[in-house]
Amino acid sequence: MEISFCIITLNEEDNIEDLIKNIKAVADEIIIVDCGSKDKTVEIAKTLGAKVIFNGWKDYSTQKNFAISKASKDWVFVLDADEILSDELKESILSVKEKEFSDIEGFLIGRKTFYLGKFINHSGWYPDIKVRLFKKEYGKFYGKYVHEGFEFGGRAKKLKGDVLHYSYKNIGDHIERIKKYSCLSAKRMKSEGKNFSFVKLLFSPPFGFIKHYFLKLGFLDGFRGFIISVLTSYYIFLKYLFLWEIERNENTSC
Repeated sequence: MEISFCIITLNEEDNIEDLIKNIKAVADEIIIVDCGSKDKTVEIAKTLGAKVIFNGWKDYSTQKNFAISKASKDWVFVLDADEILSDELKESILSVKEKEFSDIEGFLIGRKTFYLGKFINHSGWYPDIKVRLFKKEYGKFYGKYVHEGFEFGGRAKKLKGDVLHYSYKNIGDHIERIKKYSCLSAKRMKSEGKNFSFVKLLFSPPFGFIKHYFLKLGFLDGFRGFIISVLTSYYIFLKYLFLWEIERNENTSC
């Protein structure tokens, strides 16, 4: 098994060096698709031996599918620039690279997020198991706006270890991303023909808190779990609020 690691970037100089150094032991090829970074992302990636390709931004799904299309290996692993592999996951990948597979086309891998100085083990954020390593002809991304979906047409088994996600730098960064992603989610809802509902605006946010804090065991993550649950509720509230605004002004900017 030979693997192409595919990463899309925009101004990721703070992350890209750690990511490339982290995956070098398991990657046979590193594809970086950049959409116009103004910092040293491209320079760092090239210096570390990655293949860098420019592709103008359209949306997350298009960008990731473009990266996959440029992979020369049969197997691909799609990573975000703020992710790395745990040591256990790297050992699992090295183990499966030595084998031949006729009964599966992909591997399910968990993702663990580092938040405010600690890894989160519950709150709806973990284990977040998805197909991440797969034969490239069996998988593709879809969705125009945010939180792109992944369509996998093969058979998969679970790998030990996690993708480690270093997403939010602080609470302020988290809130700023919530503003952006809730607006994009509202635009997606509008494109799918969904309409604003005051009932959903009123009841969905508190249910979101209850779901993540109690049903998803957020309380076991301590005060961080409480913060995550509150901000999830805030995200849901903004999503419906933006949908209300978009119905009145389709030029709403995200």
